[in-house]
Amino acid sequence: MAKVWFVGAGPGDPELITVKGQRLLAQAGAVLFAGSLVNEAATLYAPAGCLIRDSKDMTLGDITAWLIEQAGQHETVIRLQTGDPCLYGALTEMVRPLDQAGIDWAVVPGVSSALASAAAAGETLTLPEVTQTVILSRVAGRTPMPAGEELEALAAHRSTLCLFLSITLLAEVQRALLAAGWPETAPMLVVQKASWPGEEKIVRGTLQDIRERCRAEKINSQAMIIASPALGARYWPEIQHSKLYDAGFSHRFRKATKT
Repeated sequence: MAKVWFVGAGPGDPELITVKGQRLLAQAGAVLFAGSLVNEAATLYAPAGCLIRDSKDMTLGDITAWLIEQAGQHETVIRLQTGDPCLYGALTEMVRPLDQAGIDWAVVPGVSSALASAAAAGETLTLPEVTQTVILSRVAGRTPMPAGEELEALAAHRSTLCLFLSITLLAEVQRALLAAGWPETAPMLVVQKASWPGEEKIVRGTLQDIRERCRAEKINSQAMIIASPALGARYWPEIQHSKLYDAGFSHRFRKATKT
């Protein structure tokens, strides 16, 4: 029975696709990849004779029609998407026509660019007693934000913000964070094409100067913006340590020891 798989290709490095995603690619009869975002090298896992199509010039209707057509000819059909299919991947829009056509489908998660960007910069998104919350969001552009999800409202939590699809709106990011009470000196991180071999760029700065620094590096697409009170923590004189590894903290695998 035919099945369409929505596979997260990860952030860019072909080796960051999951083992399951790579295995499914190796047995695919047809692969539709998001060529404007996915590193084409990921399609090299597909077997000889596999039909490979780039979707960058296709509409939603074209994509779903192609997937349905190929499901009528191949047992394994793959929609290869950047990062994780469940984050800004138009997943619901694509699977509704498959449901209506009675075609089986499933999702294979992938590494998000938010996580890959933090990894590239050697940063943590959470830190004990600093921030335990990560907000994945974007700035309103052609797609408006639902009521209550405006960046200024989210930034008021003063937790970690990972902003997708917003690099051309850095001025609005600056405005919203300042309005929410973030200081101009707050550290900022922008990573373009996180993990892409030979193409990754990492820009550090402050809320005040990050826009100018990104302009100087000509970063205007495929970039993750991270604002977090935990940025740069490895250089702080002291940090609070996790209780999980504290010798004075008991859990079911270890008894506390007195110091």
